[in-house]
Amino acid sequence: MGTNSTERPRRGRPRDPDAEPRIRQYAVRLLLERGFDGMTVDDVAEAAGVGKATIYRRWASKEQLANDAMAELFDIEIPDADTGSLAGDLRQVYRDALGFVNSKEGVALIRLAVSEANRDEQFGAFYRNFLQRRIALTADALERARKRGEPIRATADPVLMVQWLAGVLIIRALTGEPMPAVEQADHLVAMTMRCVSDE
Repeated sequence: MGTNSTERPRRGRPRDPDAEPRIRQYAVRLLLERGFDGMTVDDVAEAAGVGKATIYRRWASKEQLANDAMAELFDIEIPDADTGSLAGDLRQVYRDALGFVNSKEGVALIRLAVSEANRDEQFGAFYRNFLQRRIALTADALERARKRGEPIRATADPVLMVQWLAGVLIIRALTGEPMPAVEQADHLVAMTMRCVSDE
């Protein structure tokens, strides 16, 4: 019997389904170790065990790869929360954030942000993008709370809600003080709720 003439042999190596997460993992690792200037696509490719072409098929530039890798890291470590109350949402996000900043990777990221954000415009943009995503998620949480009838002040500011906690973490990184423990999340939530609630 002859072969089906409509079937064409597949060329090249099969697509590696684990390549993208592995590439992001090593991109983040090299960013934290070397900063944006010191991270190269060549080094990421070597560490991830892929060719440069594999990276460039997915990301058009080093900047896009770094931004995507950092965004995924933040989204994995500090995911959005929708628990049914604003206090519950904040509690979950704060616990995730404090768990992250008390890890070796989290501390390295904050120190990198402090040292690189003003020196390196690309890294500064990555960090601002993360804060803007977190501000947008916080604004959504406030809106959900209002729709549920929670007594949220009209002046509740999602920008300040994000920046005050980020500021605490940055100051601790600068001064070498220990990061707030995960167990302090409830205390931090109570402080925030006093500022945004009419009760």
